[in-house]
Amino acid sequence: MKFTAEEFRHWHNRSITLLGMSGVGKTYLSGILRSHDWFHYSGDYRIGTRYLDEPILDLIKTQAMCVPFLRTLLRRDWIAITNNIKVDDLGPVLSFIGQLGDPDLGGMSLTEFSRRQALYRDAEIRAMRDVPEFIDKARLIYGYRHFVNDVGGSLCELDEPSVIDLLAQHTLILYIRVPEEDEIKLIQRAQADPKPLYFRPAFLKTAVKEYLQLEQLEYVADIDPNAFTRWVFPRLFHSRVPRYEAIAQPYGYTVSSNEIASIRDEQDFLTLIESAIVRQI
Repeated sequence: MKFTAEEFRHWHNRSITLLGMSGVGKTYLSGILRSHDWFHYSGDYRIGTRYLDEPILDLIKTQAMCVPFLRTLLRRDWIAITNNIKVDDLGPVLSFIGQLGDPDLGGMSLTEFSRRQALYRDAEIRAMRDVPEFIDKARLIYGYRHFVNDVGGSLCELDEPSVIDLLAQHTLILYIRVPEEDEIKLIQRAQADPKPLYFRPAFLKTAVKEYLQLEQLEYVADIDPNAFTRWVFPRLFHSRVPRYEAIAQPYGYTVSSNEIASIRDEQDFLTLIESAIVRQI
């Protein structure tokens, strides 16, 4: 959606999509807005509790079946396994997506990693297509006046234009840009507190080939999973920036992560969006 500052000021039921890399403040901001009559829709939470719930549980059960004691309990239905995913703790999703590399170090083969990546992509697309329905649910069922869509950092990677069109039709898209001088800090923060990552197949193929050559390794199974993740994240970050901008320029508005960090309440947020609208006019 596009607005003038005046139109935005009088928008009675606001619906906003927060776009940007993990670590720019999307969930922080959503947490502030929750206390001001905003429904917080977390894309990753929806993915984990709805669209990847069964694959996650299947993986856990597969591992549990390798333990004789747990195998007996599961086969006799004496125990049940459930996900305990939280908006601010996506551990089960992160564990399912996993890492590429040496299985003895917790990694997995390129084939299995790519399979899970494809499942994650499909789940994110479906979670974003649920947004219009949840906008209605937020107001009609839960009684929230406004709606904030806290999307995963990989939204720009999906190569599914219909998803962006849908979000632009039903929400104002706000891209949170990282100033160049703060990129290293964000990358370090994301590496210290990792979130589930999706890699476009072409990007992943190129990155793996480059890393194997750089480290003089012959097989993916020789890769240290943690080392590869640390190496690839800055490259992923910089590859996403033009993709975010390609969404924000025609469909939305742009603010900086520094501006988001200064927000303390709903009014700060609304004032910032009005400023972003004016800047773009």
